Amino acid sequence: MDNNIIRLENLTKTYHVGETEVRALRGVSNVVPKGDFVAIMGASGSGKSTMMNIIGCLDKPTTGQYLLDGVDIAGLNRNELAEIRNRKIGFVFQSFNLLARTTALENVELPLVYANVPYKEMTSRAMASLAKVGLKGRETHKTNQLSGGEQQRVAIARALLNNPQLILADEPTGNLDSRTSDEIMNIFETLNHEQGISIVMVTHEPDIGSRAKRRIHMKDGLIVRED
Repeated sequence: MDNNIIRLENLTKTYHVGETEVRALRGVSNVVPKGDFVAIMGASGSGKSTMMNIIGCLDKPTTGQYLLDGVDIAGLNRNELAEIRNRKIGFVFQSFNLLARTTALENVELPLVYANVPYKEMTSRAMASLAKVGLKGRETHKTNQLSGGEQQRVAIARALLNNPQLILADEPTGNLDSRTSDEIMNIFETLNHEQGISIVMVTHEPDIGSRAKRRIHMKDGLIVRED
């Protein structure tokens, strides 16, 4: 039984922009054990976002193999990829990706609306998810009434809705001040330590990366160092 949530075997990704060939990944291999908290670090153009898109089943490698919880994603069609994303992965982005002029509760409920979950169950699950990130009592506040940190908490609550095994966070503190960034990282650490959720986070900030259990440093489409 593979105890790794992520297994990458010699991944390459090549894009064609006009007549130019861009080799975004040049042979990346790594494993992320279940319950790990990993920061992927590197300058713009290092390949970290490309790797994150593949891990999130939003893209497929040109060559190589990616196993998500033992499943080879190369053999999945678009609907199967969407299903595995919904069941296993929660996404958190730098820009929060919340709907304007809607409440925190409505934003968190949204994935369940698309899944045709009954209204009462949808509301109770969304309320419980908001409570996990410290927003009990703020459920009816609209997006424009929430601070940046609270908006990111709403985004994390939405990511937790389907009890994912893996959270992918792309520059989750990029739009936040240092105190609020610290609060968000405390939430991630709690989810990782107390609930055993695996976390892979892209960041270019050394102080944020230092909060992870492990750091993968990328340059020119390759992993150049781990610490």
